[in-house]
Amino acid sequence: MKRMLLLLVAVLLLAGCGTQGGKNSADEEKKGENRTEQQAEQETENSENGSEDDPAEQEEKQPVEPMYRVNPVSSSIEPIGDAKKEVVLLTFDDAPDKYGVEIAKTLKELGVSAIFFVNGHFINSEEGRAKLKEIYDMGFPIGNHTYGHANLKTISEEKQRGEIVKLNDLIEEITGERPKFFRAPHGANTDFSRKVVQDEGMVLMNWTYGYDYFQPYMDAKKLTEAMVTGKGPEVGINYSLLRPGANLLMHDRQWTSEALVDIVKGLQEQGYEILDPALIETL
Repeated sequence: MKRMLLLLVAVLLLAGCGTQGGKNSADEEKKGENRTEQQAEQETENSENGSEDDPAEQEEKQPVEPMYRVNPVSSSIEPIGDAKKEVVLLTFDDAPDKYGVEIAKTLKELGVSAIFFVNGHFINSEEGRAKLKEIYDMGFPIGNHTYGHANLKTISEEKQRGEIVKLNDLIEEITGERPKFFRAPHGANTDFSRKVVQDEGMVLMNWTYGYDYFQPYMDAKKLTEAMVTGKGPEVGINYSLLRPGANLLMHDRQWTSEALVDIVKGLQEQGYEILDPALIETL
């Protein structure tokens, strides 16, 4: 009898343990399913939000192989190897004044790029800094056009260095990137400024033609004709300066902004491709 009681107790204990074990096992399985669902949801969320764990986000950007270089004498754009010759470069000086962001948005809509050469006095304010950041965030390269738009040939070497380096520092502070291109106001370079530009790792360029700073072309229709034909008869240019590799100078001005769509389309209709500055060889 005693042995039968012991056997009965043992059976009951085993049954209880089995039931509890089954319950725990089921609970663990359910928790596992929940964790799997949560992981799947998190992975989806990470993918949609561009999580830091996304390998594509972590992949380093491969440098673009340069296909063009700037002629150091003429500032024209020359193909490297068998790159297409029929290209023109768009550049905009004195940015970001009143129309720089609008110009950038127009270029973005047209699917073309350009270099924006910046002056320091336009990015001293919070508004100016925000404009520069907006242009940069749209993907446009920022060039150095000196801090105060000084004629470098009329100031000391110390001031020349300040005009160039101070602006590079400020642009880097705002965008996180130092400029790769430099253009002196009025195209007035000195031996010293050239050395500073080289030390700063920038490509120096002037331009091949531009008309929007001449009074007769401060009109969208007249400016369009001059930029698309390359001719500026009102300022003594009765022949076309438009040719493969032209480096086109424009400015942050209302009439330029108004003419921009027609200028770009007019150049494209003549068989010219608007060059992406990312394809230009830098130092």
